[in-house]
Amino acid sequence: MMPSVTDMAGLNRLSRVVLHNAAQAIAGMAARPAPSGAGKPALGLTMFGVTTPCVTAVVERLRADYDCMVFHATGTGGRSMEKLADSGLLAGVLDITTTEVCDLLFGGVLPATEDRFGAIARTKLPYVGSVGALDMVNFWAPPTIPEKYRGRLFYEHNPNVTLMRTTADECRKIGEWIGGRLAACEGPIRFLIPEKGVSALDSEGGAFFDAEADAVLFEAIERTIKPTKNRAVTRLPLHINDPAFANAAAEAFLDIAKK
Repeated sequence: MMPSVTDMAGLNRLSRVVLHNAAQAIAGMAARPAPSGAGKPALGLTMFGVTTPCVTAVVERLRADYDCMVFHATGTGGRSMEKLADSGLLAGVLDITTTEVCDLLFGGVLPATEDRFGAIARTKLPYVGSVGALDMVNFWAPPTIPEKYRGRLFYEHNPNVTLMRTTADECRKIGEWIGGRLAACEGPIRFLIPEKGVSALDSEGGAFFDAEADAVLFEAIERTIKPTKNRAVTRLPLHINDPAFANAAAEAFLDIAKK
């Protein structure tokens, strides 16, 4: 992107310089293209602020053998990762943070599309998924929250971002939606469930801790994902940000990638 500075209504001393620089930049990129993507195979990982410790630890565990590409789970992040998967540029996916589904189903501002997980089904890439940040729906500042959600449990992330805790009924719908789509995947699937919490806010004593809602979420995923020899769900007595959980996710990916 090159700023025009002035309106493009004819040439002037500023627009001539801008267009000249843009042409030189294009010529330079054509004459000296960036090195090819040869090297370590690439992985796509999804992260949110409340799952950062987990994803960071997974990256540290795998970076020696893989080029780890982390995508912020803000709707566009998940779509970008799956487009790369469809393009054949990824060797696998560690979808730790599936929170975009919450916003899709309940009107949040950072939603996935209906095609979330579609690239995983189409490409049959090795896939490790989890329930990162499925305890929240994202909205902007409090005045933007739909009237139907008034009175719910909220957490003010900052003055412009407000998080809403998902209820048990919403968690059931989220789990069924995710499980149903992963059940259509024929590639190697491993889905890990951290029984002690799905985000930094969802830990004992935390603002969004709700063991009942989490239990409903976990049951819905297990019930609808339809485990097979190639598709498995594993519960771990850990919080999603425990180092041991990150290690389990990395090991699960290495296992299916090897096979």
